[in-house]
Amino acid sequence: MTDTPHEHEKEPEDQAAPKIIVDSDWKEQVAKEKAAAAAADSSANQAQESDGAVLEAAVSDADGSGASVQNTDEPASVVGDTAKSGAPEQRTLPAPSFEILVSMLFTQAISALGQMPNPIDGKTTVDKPMAKHSIDMLEMLETKTKGNLSDDESKMLRETLHALRMAFVGVRG
Repeated sequence: MTDTPHEHEKEPEDQAAPKIIVDSDWKEQVAKEKAAAAAADSSANQAQESDGAVLEAAVSDADGSGASVQNTDEPASVVGDTAKSGAPEQRTLPAPSFEILVSMLFTQAISALGQMPNPIDGKTTVDKPMAKHSIDMLEMLETKTKGNLSDDESKMLRETLHALRMAFVGVRG
């Protein structure tokens, strides 16, 4: 055997040492990661919108009337939260509407009646004073907005209150 290296093992004489490339544009990478996170938040918000169907079914099932919550397809607004870096984090929320306000109060009441689990700990508990407070808020809305709502809004509010009152009476605790 000879001590000469094989042809394919020889290094070209004109090849320089490998260059080390340092990514000095880390801000661009951070921006890309934030954009990916915002896209993930957008997907989560779309999943929450599909939860509106659960609310619609809950209203319908609670009073047997087949009432439904109207979901508007109005453009969503953009809200900024300040992250630790100081840059606002963008996410989309549904446009404010009367239906969403009623739905929020309905969800609070139905959760307080133990009809759906608490999103934080996953437990169902009965808190009748809190449920009564939410129902009272809806009753106040009904009184204050009398004559100023569309037929659909009035019907939704009326049927939501009926469903909550029936659920309240049926809960022990």
